[in-house]
Amino acid sequence: MSILRCGFAAVLFCVWSSAAVADGALKWSGWSHDILAKAKSENRLILLDLEAVWCHWCHVMEKTTYRDPKVVELLQTKYLTIRVDQDANPDLSSRYGDWGWPATIIFAPDGTELVKRRGYIAPENMIALLQAVIDDPTPGPSAGGAEVIAPASTSALSAATRKTLNDTFNDGYDKTYGGWGDVHKFIDADSMDLVLSRAEQGDAAARRMAETTLTSALALIDPVAGGIYQYSDAQNWKSPHFEKIMWYQANGLRQYASAYGLFKDTKYLTAATDIYRYITTELANGDGVFFATQDADVDEKITGKAFYEMNAAARGKLGRKPRIDQNIYARENGWAISALAAFANATGDQAALRAAERAADWIVAQRRGTDSVFRHGDKDRGGPFLGDTIAMGAAGLDLYAATGQRKWLTLAAESGAALAGFRDVDGGFATSKVAEGQTGVLAKSYRNLDEQVQTARFALRLWRYLGDAKSKDLAEHAMKYLASPALIESGRMTPGILLADSELTREPTHITIVGKKDDREAVALHLAARRYPAMNKRIDWWDTREGALPNPDVTYPELDRAAAFACSNKLCSLPAFSGEDLTSAIALMLARSQDSAAK
Repeated sequence: MSILRCGFAAVLFCVWSSAAVADGALKWSGWSHDILAKAKSENRLILLDLEAVWCHWCHVMEKTTYRDPKVVELLQTKYLTIRVDQDANPDLSSRYGDWGWPATIIFAPDGTELVKRRGYIAPENMIALLQAVIDDPTPGPSAGGAEVIAPASTSALSAATRKTLNDTFNDGYDKTYGGWGDVHKFIDADSMDLVLSRAEQGDAAARRMAETTLTSALALIDPVAGGIYQYSDAQNWKSPHFEKIMWYQANGLRQYASAYGLFKDTKYLTAATDIYRYITTELANGDGVFFATQDADVDEKITGKAFYEMNAAARGKLGRKPRIDQNIYARENGWAISALAAFANATGDQAALRAAERAADWIVAQRRGTDSVFRHGDKDRGGPFLGDTIAMGAAGLDLYAATGQRKWLTLAAESGAALAGFRDVDGGFATSKVAEGQTGVLAKSYRNLDEQVQTARFALRLWRYLGDAKSKDLAEHAMKYLASPALIESGRMTPGILLADSELTREPTHITIVGKKDDREAVALHLAARRYPAMNKRIDWWDTREGALPNPDVTYPELDRAAAFACSNKLCSLPAFSGEDLTSAIALMLARSQDSAAK
């Protein structure tokens, strides 16, 4: 997500920080809806400092720039100074995520954006910037104009559009070191999902992209505590920035587990196991849920580089480690739940599945409102925010597939219905139900591209599971936004659009277990279905004692023993009675389906 990776093709400055108010002369306020009114009444500009708990350069900027006497003087005299933890404020972090952390945004009193700057700003540069805005408070080049994205008339991409996006995607791939981009290296989640999906279909080039990237990224895994660092600032992946963020933990766990299932390479299983160990120990809360992030550095004297070079004994002797942000966010836990379910599917590890269910039960009990919309944290400044409900809805689908328990499908269905409240009349879905301000750019709802992709993919999966018109409508509404000519022609690398389009136009591999849920043969077949390595997969478990299937789009026979059926594109296999038979049946069904589509 752009809110976490801080700009896909840009210089990244995200590393480590404290959200505490400075103990020097400069005082900070939090964001609130009366900020603009206050700025107008006092005739002041607004400086918004968007930081992260784990952001190193945020911390450096606090110690240097924001303690410089001239900077303090200018800010105290002419500005309102606002500091926001981006992890706790998804509306602002989604809007300004491409500007990295720290992000410095300067507003006029009416909410007009004047300046947007990414990363560390040295004192002398900040002095010049602040004075320039005071002298000429009109929008500068960095503010730019508002991007107009009008939805397309159809939800599916044309063949020409797919080719354009594919060419951009392939051109961005680093053939030497793997990954996308030629400076900072990390596993981009949508890009990896796309190549894994294509590799599953027999695309040899996509397989090479996936394996080269995943193998290179092993250099980002902490060999002692486990977990994956956010990124490397060297092209060869060997210069990590040591912050550990749930977005990367969850996607790393899910994708390494999926790669192990697909390629059967034990080094990917080892990587997944190391990330799983980190999530369930270092990031685990005693109540069964998970924290969001861990700093890179221990303190000003012990940097991440020094700490993470230590072996286990040296770390233990030190007696300290980088600080963990102990906020419990619904969105981050949704990501973790989906990842744990993927790991359990690939490995058969029931402890991982139990951990996923415990976390889901806690988040549902503590973060879900009566309208089925999820709060982000314990006390949100704004919101509700789209990302929390998407993540928990997707987690519900993943748990339904992994357990067969219909309560999780109900969770997903209720989350899908709740998305209607985020629907933007101009296309797509708004990041927040409540605008950040009453005037200027902040009065208009913001639509984050990554969240449009996630909404489309979730709604598409939900539609496949439920077969209902409302889920299909949500999916098509999101897809029409993603198919917007303005996005397609922007020249940006948008693998998420290709990914969502492929899931719209290609039916998932659908596996249905027919048998009682306390029948050993049915349980074994369900485990085989879960282990089958398909990125786009739908699993149902029909126990006739529970009534009809939620989406009875296929009629299955009731046999005298448990059986599994594989279907796709209106073709179904013969019944399979063992895991080996199921794998063969799926392969035969997919081959016949492809032949049918070719004709």
